[in-house]
Amino acid sequence: MRNVDALGQVAAWPVETVAVVVMGREDEAVGPGAGSGWPGAAVTPRVREVARTGPLDHLFRLASVSKLLSAYAVLIAVEEGAIGLDDPAGPPRSTVAHLLAHTSGLAFSGTRVLAPPGTRRIYSNTGFERLGEALEKATSIAFADYLAQAVFEPLGMHDARLTGSPASGVTATLADMRRFAAELLAPTLITSATFATAISVAFPGLAGVLPGFGQQTPNDWGLGFEIRGDKHPHWTGSSNAPSTFGHFGQSGTFLWVDPVARLACVTLCDRDFGEWAQRVWPPLADAILAQAPSWSANRLA
Repeated sequence: MRNVDALGQVAAWPVETVAVVVMGREDEAVGPGAGSGWPGAAVTPRVREVARTGPLDHLFRLASVSKLLSAYAVLIAVEEGAIGLDDPAGPPRSTVAHLLAHTSGLAFSGTRVLAPPGTRRIYSNTGFERLGEALEKATSIAFADYLAQAVFEPLGMHDARLTGSPASGVTATLADMRRFAAELLAPTLITSATFATAISVAFPGLAGVLPGFGQQTPNDWGLGFEIRGDKHPHWTGSSNAPSTFGHFGQSGTFLWVDPVARLACVTLCDRDFGEWAQRVWPPLADAILAQAPSWSANRLA
């Protein structure tokens, strides 16, 4: 176990089981010209674990962090040509992109349509269920099987399973999510162009409610990824860059990636989200970011 000062605070959290990992990315020059400063040297991203505490093999319910995995499967299907971001899906005039970005107009649950597509950011579990149905129709593969084949198996997420809704039904271990966090720091399953689109604001300027944290204007979201922007209050830290992206789940889980710090943090708990999480999650992020320079220094020493 790798337990560092920044993660020591989780021992005081009011939870029975908690597991946290921090992953970091460093770009390494390789081949002719490496280390010389000459232009043209190839750069290879290296992702490594920089801190960890808690069990690697304990199964946790991811709840809405499942949406990150489901969205990634849809993005892979887009690159394979099985489905398109502009393909109709969900309510009338809604597309795959609308569903990914929570702008289809669908309510949080149920089948009610509350707004025309593209006009409001309405966080919707139903929208992700419609995504799963659209992908099943396009591929003739059950969504759980497609997710396993497209994401879990290539990344070596051996214990991850989807049972139930694509919006919330994944169970996984910290070992599994460590691999997914590494993928988000240095994508291998989708192109850099697709990834850049996914973590950029889709349908910008829309207001909406961020569950647990109230009305946000704007409530920025990418294609499946919540984007921090200037939201306040928020579940990440005040030190996180506005470009930070990720998701948290009702089961007490979260994953964020800070592209500026080149760090990703996965935290898995066995207590449902509530006031306790609003209180302790942001200080953890700030502590991780404050300690990041020492991790880099230790790596170079």
